Amino acid sequence: MPKSKGMICAPQPEAAEAGVEILRAGGNAVDAAIACALVQTVVDPLMCGIAGFGSMGIYLPGRAEHLYVDFHSPAPRAARPDMWENIIQSEARDGYGFILDGNVNDVGYQSICVPASLAAYHEAHRNFGTLPWSEIVQPAIAWAESGWTVRPHVHFFWSDPGMMGRVPTPDRIAHTPASRALYCRPDGSPKRVGDTVRNPDYAEVLRRIAAGGADVFYRGEIAEQIEADMRANGGLISRQDLRDYRPRRTAPLWGEYRGYRIATNQPPGGGIMLVEMLNMLEQFDLAALGHNSTAYIRLVAEVMKRATIDKDRFVGDPDFFDVPVEQLTGRPYAAQLAAEIQGGVRAEVERFNAGFTQKDTTQISVIDAAGNCVSMTHSLGMPSGVITPGLGFMYNGCMAVFDPRPGRAGSIAPGKARFSSVCPSIVFCDGRPCLVIGAPGATQIAMGVLQATLNVLDFGMSMTEAVVAPRFSATSNAIDISNRIPRSVSRALESDGYEVVRSPYTFGFAAVHGIRIGDFGLDGAADPGHDGVALAV
Repeated sequence: MPKSKGMICAPQPEAAEAGVEILRAGGNAVDAAIACALVQTVVDPLMCGIAGFGSMGIYLPGRAEHLYVDFHSPAPRAARPDMWENIIQSEARDGYGFILDGNVNDVGYQSICVPASLAAYHEAHRNFGTLPWSEIVQPAIAWAESGWTVRPHVHFFWSDPGMMGRVPTPDRIAHTPASRALYCRPDGSPKRVGDTVRNPDYAEVLRRIAAGGADVFYRGEIAEQIEADMRANGGLISRQDLRDYRPRRTAPLWGEYRGYRIATNQPPGGGIMLVEMLNMLEQFDLAALGHNSTAYIRLVAEVMKRATIDKDRFVGDPDFFDVPVEQLTGRPYAAQLAAEIQGGVRAEVERFNAGFTQKDTTQISVIDAAGNCVSMTHSLGMPSGVITPGLGFMYNGCMAVFDPRPGRAGSIAPGKARFSSVCPSIVFCDGRPCLVIGAPGATQIAMGVLQATLNVLDFGMSMTEAVVAPRFSATSNAIDISNRIPRSVSRALESDGYEVVRSPYTFGFAAVHGIRIGDFGLDGAADPGHDGVALAV
């Protein structure tokens, strides 16, 4: 069998197919990733959207380009550090945001940060794509107009009852009449597996974007409609917020692990956590411990907790907070933390008044015949439930993850982006990519990417084995585990004094999607907890 010349991996089959068709039409990895992303906004509309946020790693060896296009949604100019200080109920146990009176930060017009995704898609294509922009947008237009069928994981998320005081997803879907009309049955319940969703309003918006690019959204007629809706419903977004928004280009944040080089994203993305955790784990012989053994889970959980503590204290938008990147990603600091773990010291993760996190994000991993690679994670954060009449897309709900307590790394400030665990990454061996990886999964993203990366690098797993293996997480003092991890392991952890929370689900803790690259060719895998595929070209 001939080796594949390219591959795309995504959690939605329609999106992956669109990316493959773009590669076959002569597009490069950037073209394919953007076409895939735009289809994702149609067929997984509560996971991502043109009014969302994310981070995109781009490696183009023929052009000697390696960079990130980061598009973290900033808080609107109308936001203030103390605007919600007096209505805090609690912090989520896993650290993914705060619960406020009336859930004002979680759903509705005040939960929306400045839309960022479309600007990033358009800028990445304009600078690094090869096919015409209108051709890249066309697959998404077709799916919005003709309709798509609700898949099992889409229905699973749409029916989510909510955790830790968060608004249930069915209530988000029904929050505005426009959303309810699109995604609910006549009885008001979310559409089910096999039901069709058609979105002609969004198809028309995409046609306008195909013709006019991102400007029509940020400075043109769509911006006018957004501003009018926000003003009428108490939203914080202004016309100036839209007009002034720009994505950022940054250099990769580099880490090293057992001779591999890891390129990931800068703060406020989650790459800093990934590098810090790998640095700590390099001090230990993981293979000797045994994959998902009691000793292995205890060790990795303590590493996860320490990275979580540092994230909470030190990682925010570097324009607003002095993030000690060199210290947190330095080998001396990792050795100090590793020594604590070896000495039996258990980390304590503080939570304010403190389930699982919501998983409303999606991932794309691409490599083309020229060796160009893209890893992009993009999201709505928590879907706000808001669709402006006539526009057909849902806005992000990113205000929910800001810390409503002033004076902290994650506190609210106008124009500030909040921390996001998204960490689309590329691992290099001998100067060449050997792993393109990323995941959706809210605060669990870095934890899922970490474990799948270890599965490949330390345990020699194929990409499929790496993403299928059951995962766990420790972003609080408890260790959350998949239901496929044996009870003998969890009992031993409990006997050692750990609180272990067993998920009723066999999947979870992010949904890793990746491509492994080597002399064998391309080996891609989509996490079976979602509905995606890895398709070769």
